[in-house]
Amino acid sequence: MSPPYSPNYVPSTLKPAEVAVAMVHAAVRKHNTRVDMIFFKGFLAGAMLSFGGLLSEVLQGGSPGLTSSNPGIVKILAGFVFPVGLAMIVLQGHELVTSNMMVFPIGVLKRAVPWWSLPLNWLVVTFGNLTGSLFFAAILVKYTGIISTSPYSDFVVSFAIKKAVTPAWYQIFLRGIGCNWLVCVAVWQAEGARDTVSKIYALWIPIWIFVACGFDHVVANMFFIPLGILFHAKLTTAEYIRKSFIAAYLGNVVGALLVALPAVYFYLWDFQADDLQVVQAEEGDGSTSPNADNYVKRA
Repeated sequence: MSPPYSPNYVPSTLKPAEVAVAMVHAAVRKHNTRVDMIFFKGFLAGAMLSFGGLLSEVLQGGSPGLTSSNPGIVKILAGFVFPVGLAMIVLQGHELVTSNMMVFPIGVLKRAVPWWSLPLNWLVVTFGNLTGSLFFAAILVKYTGIISTSPYSDFVVSFAIKKAVTPAWYQIFLRGIGCNWLVCVAVWQAEGARDTVSKIYALWIPIWIFVACGFDHVVANMFFIPLGILFHAKLTTAEYIRKSFIAAYLGNVVGALLVALPAVYFYLWDFQADDLQVVQAEEGDGSTSPNADNYVKRA
């Protein structure tokens, strides 16, 4: 590797300002992608995240003795295995609504995408994530019988109750803020890494923290809670939507804005996309915006 003073030296990570500009361009790319493709990318993201959720439940459900003697270790281990789902989503370029809660406000605030693209994307990706999660929970978990025996089945039910019944609405909302603050930090850091291993490591740590601490991620809960309902938890779909889904969703939006708004304030205050057509043209021909070039020189 060339030393840092070499003209051929390429840093292993982007500067924060460069990541912020990349988020603007990511919003434009997503805006320009066909709605059907966005939906199916969302479907796959829901399924990918559910792989991590299943692995986490297998570990926790299969460790009742360790849970009773040392519950903290089980939480740490469950948090450690969960990020495999987000790693697959990021590396495959799928659509996760919780990260788009950060990307689209940045694009809208910088007028790189129209305002209506934000609710449209969130709506399509939300339903994509939901269908992918439900497909995984029903077809690949419930009907395969892979965790249909005790202690796994008992844990699935108790975990769903713990997520959607035990806490108050405001607690789920606040947990949603903490969760997506960390998720968006993870996606931001992965965007700033140049190689695959660095991307995985950069996103792993924040996701590990949020799962181990018990925060609420609306898409992860699309797997955990419906799976509990499939295993006959004393919880109705209406109760799940009213208490868990809405509270976690709104909390996740707030958490994402805690990354998006400072990014615009710190790094994009004087960055202008000029207008939507200019940015779309840049995305199409792969050229770099003059604003982005000037920004990098200042950073």
